[in-house]
Amino acid sequence: MRRLFFIPLVILFVFACKNKTEIVENTGEETYELNAEKWPKKQVVNSLAMDVLKDWDEFQSFETNFDALYRVENKDDLGLTIDDLIEKQKVLTASTYPEVFDIPQIKSRQKVFLTYLHKIKGDLHYRLNPDESILQMFEAYNAFRNQFNVTMNNTLDTNLILE
Repeated sequence: MRRLFFIPLVILFVFACKNKTEIVENTGEETYELNAEKWPKKQVVNSLAMDVLKDWDEFQSFETNFDALYRVENKDDLGLTIDDLIEKQKVLTASTYPEVFDIPQIKSRQKVFLTYLHKIKGDLHYRLNPDESILQMFEAYNAFRNQFNVTMNNTLDTNLILE
């Protein structure tokens, strides 16, 4: 009876002590570098709009942080820059808009831009490729900046229509 117990124990011991090959696991982290050269450039704001925007301190601070996007090199830098932009966006939303830009068209484009910032943040969190979201965010940002031009170039008096 003891032999029946001892023989399987020896066999188990021999197989358990066998040399194991080291298994390399993929942790899912990829080395991914961002290529800021293929990103679209910022929409140019005309001089009339720039005269109004230069006195809006919160917007100038936001612009400075946005320019940091063009200097990111990897996903970690992008994540930090996106977090900064989200915070600056909150400050910009809570600020007092210049009277000419205190309209729903500007605010709605700002919300769309914020949506794409959160989409990029989600892509980074779930380790997805953020390239498509980044291009969408730049498109929304350029629409936001272009709305300043549209607003300043609009010569139609809306009071005549509303009366």
